[in-house]
This record gives sequence, C-alpha cells and structure tokens, in this order.
Amino acid sequence: MAIVTERPPTDWNAIDWQKANKVVNSLRQRIFRASRQGDLKKVRSLQKLMLRSYSNTLLGVRRVTQVNEGRNTPGVDKLIVKTPERRAWLVDYLMTFQPWKVKPNRRVYIPKASGKLRPLGIPSIVDRAIQARVKNALEPFWEARFEGCSYGFRPGRSQQDAISRIFITAAHKQRTWVLDADIEGAFDNIDHDYLLKTIGNFPARGLIRQWLKAGYVDRNVFHDTEKGTPQGGVVSPTLANIALHGMEEALGITYNSHGQIQSPRTLVRYADDFVILTKTRRDAETAYLVIYRWLEKRGLKLNDEKTRIVELCDGFDFLGFNVRLYNSTPHSTKERWTLLIKPSKESARRVKVKLREEWKKATGRKLEGQIPYFNRIIRGWANYYCTVVSSETFKTLDFWMWNRAWRYTGHRHKDKSKGWRMVKYFGKFNPKRNDCWVFGDKQTGAYVWKFQWTGIRRHVLVKGTASPDDPNLKEYWERRIKAKAEGLPVKKGRIAQNQGHRCPVCGEHVYNGEELEVHHVNGDRKDNRLRNLQLLHYYCHQQVTAKQRKERGK
Repeated sequence: MAIVTERPPTDWNAIDWQKANKVVNSLRQRIFRASRQGDLKKVRSLQKLMLRSYSNTLLGVRRVTQVNEGRNTPGVDKLIVKTPERRAWLVDYLMTFQPWKVKPNRRVYIPKASGKLRPLGIPSIVDRAIQARVKNALEPFWEARFEGCSYGFRPGRSQQDAISRIFITAAHKQRTWVLDADIEGAFDNIDHDYLLKTIGNFPARGLIRQWLKAGYVDRNVFHDTEKGTPQGGVVSPTLANIALHGMEEALGITYNSHGQIQSPRTLVRYADDFVILTKTRRDAETAYLVIYRWLEKRGLKLNDEKTRIVELCDGFDFLGFNVRLYNSTPHSTKERWTLLIKPSKESARRVKVKLREEWKKATGRKLEGQIPYFNRIIRGWANYYCTVVSSETFKTLDFWMWNRAWRYTGHRHKDKSKGWRMVKYFGKFNPKRNDCWVFGDKQTGAYVWKFQWTGIRRHVLVKGTASPDDPNLKEYWERRIKAKAEGLPVKKGRIAQNQGHRCPVCGEHVYNGEELEVHHVNGDRKDNRLRNLQLLHYYCHQQVTAKQRKERGK
C-alpha cells in the first residue's frame, strides 16, 4: 500500500521555476504528440494529469497574478493577489480537490479605436488561475490540429507572421482581389452548444460550460450569458480559435506536398479579423457567401460596416498595417506594380494621440521622470512596425516629436531665447548617433528615443503549421527565439546571448513578453562587466533579490 505524504505549504520565493516549466512543457509536448497520432485515450489521460499538476498550478498563478496586464483588475469578489504570501496561498487553495463554483464575471468597458466601448468580462482571480491551468491542458491538443493560416493568440505566432504571410502571397500579384472581413462581436456571439460540441469530451468540459454560462455583473445587476465567451478570460482566445477552426477547409484552400498554396484562394486570419485573397472579384463575392453561411452555424456573422471587397491596388488596412500595390513607374507607358506594406495612417494618428497625452502630462512633471514614458511608447510602436516599409513614417513622426519638444521648451521658458532653449534641451545625447538635435535632460543624461533609430529588419514567417509544442521542432524554435535578440538594445542583446537567450531563474526564453531587468550577480551595481550581468524577467529578479536579502538577514 502506497503511503500518501502531505505536500508542504508553498514558499513562493523558493519555487524552482525551471523544474515547473520543464514539467509543463513536457506534458504539453506529450499531449501534442498524442493528438497528432490520433490517440485520444492517451490525450485525455495526459490532460487529466496536466489539470492535476502542481507545476501547472504554479505557472497559472504566476501568469494571472504577475504577468498578465489584468493582474491588478479584480473580479466580482474584489480580490487581488499581490504579495508572495497570497500567491502561495492561492496555489495551495487551488491544489485542494473540491467542486468549483464559478463566479460571474465583472463587466468593465474599455475604449475602442473607433471611439466606441468594448465590453470585457473579468473573471475572479481564482477562476482566472483555473482557466490558465485548463488552457495548458486544452491548447496543445488543438495546436496539433489548427490550420497554418491562423496566427492570433497562438504560441510562437504574431501579427508580424500574418502580415508576412500576406506579403508572400500578394507579392506575386496573382491574387489581386481582397475580401477584407471582420466578424461582428465574435467573442460575444459564439454559440455555446456548437463550441462545447467541438471541444468534445475534454476532461474540464464542465468547467468550460460553467465559464460560458457564468453571466456577468454590470452596475450591480446580474445578467445571464446565453452566447459568447467573455473577453478578459484567460482561456477565451483559445476557445475563439477553436470555434473558428476549419475556415480554410470551408473555402476549399489546398496545398501541395511542399506546403505551397495550389488553390485560387488563400486565407490569413488573426483571431476574428481575416482577409481572403482571390484572383477575381467574382470569386471574392463567392467566398463572402461561403463564409457567411459557415459563420451562421457558429452563431456569428460578418460586420457589414467593416467587411468590403477591394482591389489590391486600392489597398486595405489589416492589424494596423496598410497593404497596397503601387505603380513603381507612374510616368512610363508600361506599368510595373510593387507591393508595399506600411504602417496605416490610423495607426500613426493613434500613436500621436498617445504621445500628445504624455506631452500634456509633462507640463506638471520633471523632464527626467517623463522621458521613460515617451520612450516606452516610441520603442514599442517602432518595434511593432520595424518589419515593414516604415522609414518615411518614422521620419515624419520624429519631426512631429521635435515640434512638440520645441513647443514644450517655449511653453516652459517663455522669457528665454531660442538659443538658450536649444542649448539647454538639445544636444548629442546618444553617443552612437551623430545627431545634435536630440531632446533630453542634460543634468541626468536621459533623452527621448527617436523612431528612426529602430532599424528596419524583415520578419521571417513561421513555417506552415509549426508549433512550439512539437517536440520534433525544438531546434527550429530555438533559432527563432535567438533571432529576437535583434530587438534588444546592444548591451542587453549581448547579455542574452551569453546566457543562451534564456532566463537563468525560470529557464524560459527572455522574449516571452515579460518585462526584463539587468541583475548584478555580485550585488555591485557599479560593476557592469558582462560576466557580472544577467538578464532576468522582472519577477524572477524579484525572487533572486528576495532570496539574497533573506540570506543577508541570516
């Protein structure tokens, strides 16, 4: 008879994150492999093991209390978990096997780019942690089945992959008609019965049903949910991808043995936004009817205001980019067309709005305290668009920022001359750039980054249906991870390279979206030799420093 020993209480600062990540990644790969082999009995057994896994619970709690953007947003129970002690309590609480009663979501509204409000359903922190646990059991099964044209909310895939797919397809100028489509309220209208039937006998199917039927509280009034999956839930994007799986098959898109498209249509989908490229307008209209009927079975329909059929030479916007065929020889009798993808005008307008708000805040703050806010917006926007034809847009935005900086100096020092303001605020701050018109604070040396300083680098499209959960593609994904070092500042890139592009604490790659910090191994912050520096995730750094303080206290 086996002796069952009680597991000791969790010490958050003593967790072996490398071991936890290794266990979960191994289970995900085994589920993926079994799914590809069609061994459903083994899949269900492994999914149950994942749902009971202590390591999976640890990662789920870390995700929803430290990493996700909504970590400080409470649900209807008004509970937020911020301290290591409370995170440890949550882990131990989730590991107690008991029937769960899902709480309703809290309805909040956030502004959309169109000026309207987007409704979000925020689950309680306990439900979010359970959803993170369920996602790790559900996602790898579907990763083995998802179509290669799907890029939204999937591991190892991004908006840049979707744009690269469009470029590779459209650059040949064979499919020059585009159905630019948008699903109306996709997350809010997915049919529950269809979704649950598609999920099948997944071990946590009952929990998913509860989350779908949980309802929401808006201004202290409870509302039932008869359809849709709440935006704001951890597992909701995966459920949406499951509901929209099969769109490529419905359109009759086929590939040859080399993975090349051999049908007259092609599809690129990012979550509920998608485009269909065809050779003729009539085929685009036919594709519209096919998709319209296909979506009806899932309780969805196309948004007529945002869905349109356009010719590629007229261009269309997708994921913040503008895709268009340009006549490269407009004064010649022989037309030659070139496909260019640029940041859309609307995206440039929105980043100006964000920066304008920061300039307004700057009037009441010290300059050195405001500069990091400017740089965070500029670097983030430039890194997103640096994979396309962005040089002219970057140049225009830099000139706009220079004008705003000059107006700022004039407003702050109305009685000073232009020469005085120039000497005080502008100079050659960046030693690697021969630019004397950089705006900054000469007392601290802090300066505002320029869009143009982010170099243009082409994004390599992810291969076919490749997934990080596929154990046969380990080397392929390692190469893709290392390529992301180009997006880091030079010194951080060297540190990342020295440590194999992985965080020494958790063992995960440093480009997983978490905030990064430089750690001084010997504790001397003045010792900036590369051998004394490590690049850690923000919360991994917190764990290391907490451990060091504890050791010093002894």
